[in-house]
Amino acid sequence: MSVEGTSQLSVLRHRSFAFFWLSRVAGSLAMQMQTVAVSWQIYELTNSPFDLGLVGLAQFLPLVSLMLVAGHVADRYDRKTIVRISQVVDGAVMAILAAGTAGGWLTREWILAAVFVFGAARAFQQPTQQTLLPLIVPASLLSRAVAASSSSNQIATIVGPAIGGLLFAVSAPLVYALCALFYFGAAVLTSLIKVERTPPNRAPVTFETVFAGIAYIRKQPVVLGAITLDLFAVLLGGATALLPIFARDVFDTGPWGLGLLRLSPAVGALAMSILLARWPMHRNAGPVMFAAVACFGAATIVFGLSTSFALSMFALAVLGASDMVSVVIRQTLIQLGTPNEMRGRVSAVNSLFIGTSNQLGDFRSGLTAEWFGTIPSVLIGGIGTLIVVAASLKLFPQLARIDSVEDVRKDAASS
Repeated sequence: MSVEGTSQLSVLRHRSFAFFWLSRVAGSLAMQMQTVAVSWQIYELTNSPFDLGLVGLAQFLPLVSLMLVAGHVADRYDRKTIVRISQVVDGAVMAILAAGTAGGWLTREWILAAVFVFGAARAFQQPTQQTLLPLIVPASLLSRAVAASSSSNQIATIVGPAIGGLLFAVSAPLVYALCALFYFGAAVLTSLIKVERTPPNRAPVTFETVFAGIAYIRKQPVVLGAITLDLFAVLLGGATALLPIFARDVFDTGPWGLGLLRLSPAVGALAMSILLARWPMHRNAGPVMFAAVACFGAATIVFGLSTSFALSMFALAVLGASDMVSVVIRQTLIQLGTPNEMRGRVSAVNSLFIGTSNQLGDFRSGLTAEWFGTIPSVLIGGIGTLIVVAASLKLFPQLARIDSVEDVRKDAASS
């Protein structure tokens, strides 16, 4: 067996990584089912694109408020415990949504409040969970592990929307109840992970330590460029918040159509993550990342112009595959270029940027759809993404010149 084949096998058979992978599948599956249910339910209640945007804003506000604190907490306390508590809170929120839907007292305000609490829990879980991966697998396997870990999310994103959409048509409370069970199961799986390296000692809480992640990233132009490129591309190009409108009003389908549209990006992303886990990129990482983000923008434009359900699914699949390339390169650059004692805070800044692009991007989509219409909102986002790519080539030439992701570790060590 080749060295590459052995390395790939060691990642897949690593016991703690298997628990980590399964925990991510369970949590991601619940999140995708929940997203379909919440978006469809609130659109049925209000018929307002703006309220679809408010769902994203309700998750963004706790994210931007708590993320830097969460990063410091991740570097100061037991990371498995933080992830476990966050997953239990997620499960409790889903249980409340199930009870409220079954009891008939769930309103627009209750849904937004529940999403806000969910966003607060995710603010702590997301950066902390990312920092566990380098403590589970050796650095030489990290790129493959990032791709394999991302595949867990994509598998769930394929299955979750379909299950959520079909079950919601049968019973909305059932969807939320299953989400709660998946989150609680994810917490159990997280508790089984064995961290093979001891986390760093606790540092005193100061203004400098809380904001150390931002200061560190500012000194790493490649990492800063990768995060910034992703932030503005997804902020402008994201169109997932508007999928309920496409499913009901453009293509005249029900919740099942929404599920198919939501799973399409995951199909493309899963296929790409499998390829990247088997054949990781060793060269031209920077140029490939810029090309992937440009493809993301072009696919968004095709989706906005499409009048065919099948073509729209294909465009979303290409969008997901392109995004996966960017995700794997960015995450590997961040983890390899950051010392362990800083990973929590740096991952928090990265998660803050991701959350800003996703949740605030959803709000941007809903707001511009309210102002200009659904199709123009998507086209504005796709064209804006291509403009961001062109501007980033000028602003971050160091990222465009990166050949191997290993280069960033050498740059970080010398800085």
